[in-house]
Amino acid sequence: MNKKRNMLKHLQKLLNVAIIFGIMLFIVDIVLFFVSFNAALIMLLVTVVYFALFLGSYVVEKKNVLQQFVDFATKYGLVQKQMLKEHSMPYAMVDETGRIVWKNDAFMKAMAIEADYSKSITTVIPMITKETLSKMEDYFEFISETEKRVFKVEIRRFNFEEYTENTKEEEGVVFNGFLYGVHLTDETELHGYIKALDETQLVGGLIYIDNYDEVIETVDPVKQSMVIALIDRRINKYLESADAIVKKIEKDKYYVIFKKKYLSKLQEDKFSLIHEVHTVNTGSDIEVTISIGIGFNPDGYVATMEYSRMAMDLALGRGGDQAVVKEPNKISYYGGSAKTVEKSNRVKARVKAHALREIIESKENVVIMGHKIADVDSFGAAIGIYKACEALGKPAHIVINEITSSVRSMIDLFLNHEGYPDDMFFTSVDAAEYVDNNTAVVVVDVNKPSYCECAEILSQTKTVVVLDHHRQGEEAISNPVLYYVEAYASSTCEMVSEIIQYFDESIKLKNYEADCLYAGIMIDTNNFTSKAGVRTFEAAAYLRRCGADVMRVRKMFKNDMDSYKAKAEVIRNAELFNGIAISVCDGDRLDSPTIVAAQSANELLNIVGVRASIVITRHNDVIYISARSMDEVNVSRLMERLGGGGHGNTAGAQLEHCSIEEAVARIKNLIEESIREGEL
Repeated sequence: MNKKRNMLKHLQKLLNVAIIFGIMLFIVDIVLFFVSFNAALIMLLVTVVYFALFLGSYVVEKKNVLQQFVDFATKYGLVQKQMLKEHSMPYAMVDETGRIVWKNDAFMKAMAIEADYSKSITTVIPMITKETLSKMEDYFEFISETEKRVFKVEIRRFNFEEYTENTKEEEGVVFNGFLYGVHLTDETELHGYIKALDETQLVGGLIYIDNYDEVIETVDPVKQSMVIALIDRRINKYLESADAIVKKIEKDKYYVIFKKKYLSKLQEDKFSLIHEVHTVNTGSDIEVTISIGIGFNPDGYVATMEYSRMAMDLALGRGGDQAVVKEPNKISYYGGSAKTVEKSNRVKARVKAHALREIIESKENVVIMGHKIADVDSFGAAIGIYKACEALGKPAHIVINEITSSVRSMIDLFLNHEGYPDDMFFTSVDAAEYVDNNTAVVVVDVNKPSYCECAEILSQTKTVVVLDHHRQGEEAISNPVLYYVEAYASSTCEMVSEIIQYFDESIKLKNYEADCLYAGIMIDTNNFTSKAGVRTFEAAAYLRRCGADVMRVRKMFKNDMDSYKAKAEVIRNAELFNGIAISVCDGDRLDSPTIVAAQSANELLNIVGVRASIVITRHNDVIYISARSMDEVNVSRLMERLGGGGHGNTAGAQLEHCSIEEAVARIKNLIEESIREGEL
């Protein structure tokens, strides 16, 4: 309609020009009367003939011209409509509710619908809803995938009022809404090529035999080559299904390359190679365990191998016997359910001790911090590092914000003693003002920055040391100069006790300092009944020689009556859910509800039929979860799904913006999901 009116306007302009030209002839004729009468008569005759011919032509041809315009517009519209209907590109019009009001043949074929189909477009393209249309601007596009086809969907909004405003007065049309044009582009073939190209990209991997030295030491020399050959065969045969290239780069290390399309198959299989190597007969009680680090980065092969190395570091930092897959946007874990094996060789501890000494000697001062709501292991390890700094004559400070009942008795030993400076203990505010590039920050008993007492100081210096015994997760302290995380260790106090022995011969622990370290080991091993290995008892023996006293330590951890009653209430109200005891600790009247929750979780394991225990409590508007087990359930895997972590038998997590009821529901859903996936 608008095009038709524009054409009529152009015609009217031509008529106006003809009339103006005639008037100009008449004016010239008048002028000629004053110059030459005969010439004026001739000009007048010409003017009269011009107007006669013009008016005659206008009257005679007006109807024909208008009719031709109308015929052209009508035929043009019909041709345009027919072309759109038969166009190879699928196209449809929908109203504001999403109802299909018009579609062409290609759209009907693409969506497999009939000509009389007028339902909501949501029934064929679920992503287009009434709410989507109401919120969109003038243009919107997205990719829609069906079982066999992939379409690029483009939606354009048309204000129908603009197209009807010229006909309202004539036809009484009233419509002030929107229509939406939906245009489909079949990109099935293009996406097929993209997918094929993506699947042919190379994935890099590393495979390490975790306990190679321990296995070889226990195998008869004659059979050693046979055991290694069996391990090689298992690895190569498993990776044949991925059409992988396997290259042995060291006696216990393998380098792997395969196409990305096989990665999903290995993930679906959950890297069963981890369990297959356990069946290799070594002739002893030691099982062969391996760690697998797989990396993929579309930026290039160098970046891919860097990812595989990072994945391997994660696998080893979490105790080995597992596979870690690192991609640009996610990290996936498989295996890791086996109990970590203690390394009898203490060479690593000696190397780390010497490295730590060099770091501390190169800095002017040291700040030591553990995790929030410090426990005995965190505090004891901090005291051990403090003594190491003291032996080198370096000023050191321990960051602690909240003094819980579990560490209050130990802190009092140092606060009331003349042999220690008044600024031995810092708050987060003090530490943030104190730390600079000449400060070494030593983090103990935690490797997640969000759990640290003062995460801000990690970015205020380039010298950060991490000493921890918890399995490493996705969140980790970035770029530490020394990273010593041993998941097999019973406690950080055990690790620090070993470091002190190699650090400096002049270190002499006082009896109450030794008590702090001994207490950390005793608490984290639940009185030497959990995760207590040979090196644990060697560390305890060293501390005993330094003057640690078992009875003195036990007196430090006597519970008050309210805490004991709360613990009994937790046990009384425990619910057994699929073999896992779940209970809630009411911490409103307790000084340290997290400590009581952890103690209650340990006590619940003594009940027949309880495979694992989970106790939930609230403290400072944060939900704290303590999880314990006795080798039957890997509680660390459960807590990692909640953003926490720990060991297979001892783990925990923190939840914010969550109620107790919601936390219990999430844990139950998580347990059921783990059972369905075969992890429990």
